[in-house]
Amino acid sequence: MNFANFDLNLMRVLDVMLREKSTVRTAKKLNMSQSSVSGALGRLRHALNDELFVRQGNRLVPTEYAKSLEFRLREEIERLEMLFMPPVVFDPKTWSGVYRISASDFFAEMLMPPLADLLRKEAPGVKVQLVDLVPDSYVDSLEKYSADIALVPDQATPDWVDRAELFYSSFAVIARTNHSLLNELKEGEVVPLDLFCELGHVLFSPEGNFAAMGDAALAAVGKERQVIMTLPVFSGVCRAVAESDLIALVPRQLAEKMAPQVGLSLYQPPMEIPTPLIVALWHRRHRNSPFHGWMRSQIIGLMRPLNSGEKLAIKE
Repeated sequence: MNFANFDLNLMRVLDVMLREKSTVRTAKKLNMSQSSVSGALGRLRHALNDELFVRQGNRLVPTEYAKSLEFRLREEIERLEMLFMPPVVFDPKTWSGVYRISASDFFAEMLMPPLADLLRKEAPGVKVQLVDLVPDSYVDSLEKYSADIALVPDQATPDWVDRAELFYSSFAVIARTNHSLLNELKEGEVVPLDLFCELGHVLFSPEGNFAAMGDAALAAVGKERQVIMTLPVFSGVCRAVAESDLIALVPRQLAEKMAPQVGLSLYQPPMEIPTPLIVALWHRRHRNSPFHGWMRSQIIGLMRPLNSGEKLAIKE
């Protein structure tokens, strides 16, 4: 490709096409005619010597080469946009904007109330949205839902993702207060292994899976439990347990907050379960954004005090 003769406007067309995978939607997004988008796509194919998109049924599917360009192209376009933007003095008290957080409803209970109070005092013009995680691929929440930050268990991430460690979250066994089969136990004691396996369990699983970390830990000691119900939200798990004889494993921080509200008792699990590290993930294109940086620092500051006592070596 002769870059000296390359029309840089085609970069924007390719970027939007990679997002929309439709010449009609791309034309609407860029305020162009569909024929102009098709023409631009033809010039891109010639310049890059690749088909870029192939028709599959009634949709356009990017080639492997086109997919390899997607994040790098978007990053370069946004870097150029920032290059030509006038200097911005960020003042949270006068700023207006929307910040999207992708996370489970654990954070609806543990983050959103104190964040709401903080924003009311420090940044009254900022709006926050808590959106679902993309099942089975939490990193995709940053793209599919255009989330500014994802709060998730630690995992491998691509090189376009920045991260910060938030807290370690151990598990508690929850049961309704005065559960007839747990009356002989004091709160905080270990539930006997056989009883733990005999009782029915409610499992948090947005995907509807019937197994999770607790089941792997049981399998390691040759046991299994009875998962009777799965729910996509922790609040539902806690309420189902509070109004039945079922029990559940939930993050200890959430259990301690919900227990007095719905009538729960907390116990120790009978097997050793790895303590998950919860992290914040965001696209590195936001690395130098004053607004994103300020919001990240507020969220990190609110979440790190949740760190369980078992492990305190949170890295900056």
